[in-house]
Amino acid sequence: MEKYALGIDIGGTTVKMGLFSQDGRLLDKWEIPVRLENKGAGILPDVAESLLSKMREKGIKTENLAGIGAGIPGAVDKAGNLVGGAVNLGWEPFNIPKVLRTYIEVPVKAVNDANAAAFGEMWQGGGKGYDNLVMVTLGTGVGGGIIVDGSLLVGAFGGGGEIGHIHIDDQETECCGCKNKGCLEQYASATGVVRLAQQRLKQDDAPSLLRRGELTAKSVFDAVKAKDSVALEVAERFGSYLGKGLANVANVVNPEIFVIGGGMSQAGEILLSFVEPEFQKYVFPACREVVFTLAKLGNDAGIYGAAGLLLNG
Repeated sequence: MEKYALGIDIGGTTVKMGLFSQDGRLLDKWEIPVRLENKGAGILPDVAESLLSKMREKGIKTENLAGIGAGIPGAVDKAGNLVGGAVNLGWEPFNIPKVLRTYIEVPVKAVNDANAAAFGEMWQGGGKGYDNLVMVTLGTGVGGGIIVDGSLLVGAFGGGGEIGHIHIDDQETECCGCKNKGCLEQYASATGVVRLAQQRLKQDDAPSLLRRGELTAKSVFDAVKAKDSVALEVAERFGSYLGKGLANVANVVNPEIFVIGGGMSQAGEILLSFVEPEFQKYVFPACREVVFTLAKLGNDAGIYGAAGLLLNG
C-alpha cells in the first residue's frame, strides 16, 4: 500500500506544507498564513484543516498516511515538547504531537525548524550522501542543525545545534536577541553583516557602493563582487567570525560537510571564499578535511526535513 508523509514548516508569517511519497518525492506543496492573534491559538487548527483538505483533494485516507512531520521555530525535545515556547508565534510550552493528533490521528514528529532543514538537506539536498553534517542557516539570525551518524543532535532539552549563540567576541557591548553578548549571530547573520557594514562606514569617509541606496546583506555581497574595498573589509570580518565559529563546531562534532543555507547563501560561492580560509586557521588538524557547500533545497528544506524525519528518523 502506497504511503505518504506530510511535512510542515511553521514560520512567523506562513506555514509551508508539502505532500511527499515514501521515497522522498515532493508531490505537492502549498502554504497558508499564520494567525498570531490569541497567542497563536489558531495556528495548529488551521494547519490541520489545510492538511485534511489536501488529503480529501488527493483521495488520501488516514491509513495511507505515514504521519506528519513538523518544523517549529523553537527548541523541541525528543518527545516533541516545545521547550521555553516559541516567542514569534506567541506559544507557551506544550507537546506539539499530542495537540496535532487531536485533529488528525496519525503519527506526528516535531523538531526545531533548523534541525528539520538540516535533515532535509542531508536527505535530498546539498548534503545527500553524507551522514555527518552541519547545516548553517544565515538569515535574520544564524540557525544550525547537527547530524551525527545520520541522527539529529537534539540535546537533552532541545537546544542542540544552536550555533548562532556560540560566544565569539569578548569585547561586544550590545546584547544579542538571546540577551547574551558577543554571539556569532551578531556578526554572521544578515542583520549582523549590516551591522558590521554600518560600523565600518562610520570609521571614515572612504568611497563605497555601500553609501548608496539601502544597506542590506545582499548589497554588501553585491559590492564585494564589484571589488568594493569597504565591502571587502566587511566580508573579511564576517568570514573571520563565521570561520572561527564553525571551527569550534567542527572541533566538537567533526562533520564531513558544512551546508550553508538561508537567505544569505544566495550570494553564492563567493560567500564561502571568505569563510573557508578562516575556518582552516582555527580548526583542529583532524577536523580539517571538511567540505563546504551551499544548500540546494532553498525554502523547501524545512518541509523536506520534517517529512524525512517522519519517514526515516
